[in-house]
Amino acid sequence: MNYKASVIISVYDNTRLLKPVLDSLKQQTEKNFEIIISEDGESYEMKDFVRNYPFEHSFQHLSQEDDGWRKNKALNNAVRHANADWLIFIDGDCVLHPRFVEMHLRFAGEKVILAGKRVKLDPETSGFLQNNMPEAIGEMQKKCIRKLFTGRGKTTFIEESIFISPDGWLRFIPALRKANRLIGSNMSFYKKAIYAINGFDEEYTMPAVGEDTDLFWRFQAAGFQVKSVRNLAVQYHLYHTEIWNDKTQNLERMQKNQSENRYICTCGLNQPESAL
Repeated sequence: MNYKASVIISVYDNTRLLKPVLDSLKQQTEKNFEIIISEDGESYEMKDFVRNYPFEHSFQHLSQEDDGWRKNKALNNAVRHANADWLIFIDGDCVLHPRFVEMHLRFAGEKVILAGKRVKLDPETSGFLQNNMPEAIGEMQKKCIRKLFTGRGKTTFIEESIFISPDGWLRFIPALRKANRLIGSNMSFYKKAIYAINGFDEEYTMPAVGEDTDLFWRFQAAGFQVKSVRNLAVQYHLYHTEIWNDKTQNLERMQKNQSENRYICTCGLNQPESAL
């Protein structure tokens, strides 16, 4: 089958959060896509969950030995296995608006990288969404609009939660929004675009920067244009405890590569024999 898109979901071991994400993929207006679960690890819990989940789309589950943070290696493996030309990247803790895939495909284009954002839900709203899928997804727009005007509480980036139809009278609003960065949980591009910069740089071995910020400048250096799909490809980040890592080492690596204009990484989709 010729799929319009491969939806690549980056996961570690949290199946509790992954379930509503997969449930939201069943609600998509665009149905012609495959699912690739890209696991940076090899947990029995994830394998068992995937084996028993009632998928409605063709899917692949790719895993690798759990040997520290190697998300970029897992993502490169997912790119190699993707059957579609257009790749959509999300995280396993981000529930999707029903028109998410449709919007990424609608605005796809040659030499274009699409960049969205996500609303980070407070514990109460996150629990409502997580425990009441799929019905809850239809209530999220109203809930978030209410929070926008009455107080957002612990929900952050609430303005990113509002879907605005590209065919409606407010369509000028998404057109005005800019893409000043890439977020790994909400981005898409042609497979040949990621091959043009040799994929995700596997020399990043700690979270942050390497899986998205690094791509942003490398794509631009290679002549690609990053375009916003904010308020079009809407995504709801489920609440959970987050561990913040020191980005200093990764930022220094990126800045060094920028100073040398090394936008085609050495250790990526194609690697020197010594790295294999």
